[in-house]
Amino acid sequence: MIDIKLIGLTSIPLVKKDDDLLELVINAIKKESIDICDGDVFVIAETLISKIEGNYIKLEDIIPTNKSVELAKKTKKNPKLMEVILNESNEIVRVGSDFIVCETKHGFVCANAGIDESNVEDGYVTPMPQNPDMSASSLRLSLEKHFGCELGVIISDTQGRAFRVGAVGVAIGCSGIVSLWNRQGEKDLYGRELQTTEIAIADELAASASLLMGQADEGIPIVIVRNHPNFKEIRSEESSIDSLIRPKEFDAFR
Repeated sequence: MIDIKLIGLTSIPLVKKDDDLLELVINAIKKESIDICDGDVFVIAETLISKIEGNYIKLEDIIPTNKSVELAKKTKKNPKLMEVILNESNEIVRVGSDFIVCETKHGFVCANAGIDESNVEDGYVTPMPQNPDMSASSLRLSLEKHFGCELGVIISDTQGRAFRVGAVGVAIGCSGIVSLWNRQGEKDLYGRELQTTEIAIADELAASASLLMGQADEGIPIVIVRNHPNFKEIRSEESSIDSLIRPKEFDAFR
């Protein structure tokens, strides 16, 4: 029997700038009597990272440009929020009657440049962490040193998808495991060699953790995914989320 387990850390408090994330995680693990094992993958909500890193913005301080005001009218959004969205974007991909899809500075294509208005104090918004891979790597190395285990860390966000309704958890930062698992050359059930199969394993793990994280007042910003049967195959000391970003020249929809 293959058994993958999801463990939500329920005792992580509301965080603020410069809180010690490692200490918060270790304290929660002790309080909840969790034994950390080789192969555990920590999935952490990006809002938690942004708040600790001080990466949040007070909308009252934002002065919208004419372009922001114009786009705000089209999308029925706050002009100050629209200014933040544009500041976090490389490119505007699509503008609709109630949405704007952008390419973020990281290269992700998503609504509102990934700006989060939920789970943050009134009047504030949180952009994505400035370097999610670095944030994931820093925490993983510290956790591995403390627990003496091989671990993975994923920074997750909730995003929509171009051709399906609803949001799912996706990875925006990754350390300790590959973000894209290349299975070319393996055999299928009938012995045929896989020619093009690549698995967005970091996204799959982020989506599984989202089942516990939720989107409202669940209060579970960190989930440990345990017993992934292929941890050894996906283990990597030099992983990056960049593997999941489709190069623009191969993007058939832009």
